[in-house]
Amino acid sequence: MIDVAAMPTGAGTPVLWSFRRCPYAMRARLALQVAGIDVWLREILLRDKPPAFLQASEKGTVPVLVLADGQVVEESRDIMIWALSQNDPDGWLQVMHRDPAEAADFLDRLDGDFKTHLDRYKYASRFDAAAAEYHRQEGASFLHDLEARLSAGPAQQKFQNETRKVALWGGAMGVLDFAALPFVRQFRIADPQWFDSRPWPHLHRWLQGFLDSPDFASIMQKYTPWQPGEDGVAFPLR
Repeated sequence: MIDVAAMPTGAGTPVLWSFRRCPYAMRARLALQVAGIDVWLREILLRDKPPAFLQASEKGTVPVLVLADGQVVEESRDIMIWALSQNDPDGWLQVMHRDPAEAADFLDRLDGDFKTHLDRYKYASRFDAAAAEYHRQEGASFLHDLEARLSAGPAQQKFQNETRKVALWGGAMGVLDFAALPFVRQFRIADPQWFDSRPWPHLHRWLQGFLDSPDFASIMQKYTPWQPGEDGVAFPLR
């Protein structure tokens, strides 16, 4: 992981290459939005990647953030941390400051084993259809862990105060929650009936609260694909 905290903001407007439905791009947009950092959002089609996008990042996957000074941030976690290092009004990075080892371990599990099982469950026909159930159960094991975290958190208070939100760490939602939620959403989409039948009351409440939130609605606006000669779409919406 690069030292994004050391990167300057730059004088101009950064460019974010994005794809609306990509969970990695979702969490980058969430962090940029909460940090209030203006970017030119350039929506692309993954089946028809613009040459300008591939010139910006040879890896060819979204999101990619090109800073005003030309520096490129290519990983969604790095984009989140960079944005929140510039401005963190809701304290999303508290866990990174107070327990960096725990935060790094959680994000490594999320982006590693869980994402592997998610892909091989949701897109089983691309990998091994016969192994879909195995990957679903392995992914569900991680979700069981999330349920335990959410049920034990101080924000829970045994549902006595329904205005309080459950959170993965501490008393308020932060970078761990918003890094994970787009991927948990994908896991549910693979089989909503099965997912909704699982005994995960806190996780269901946590996910539904996110899906019903204005923040999620705002980052999921539909945009036409970027065309050469355009700056992009001003993001976040004001």
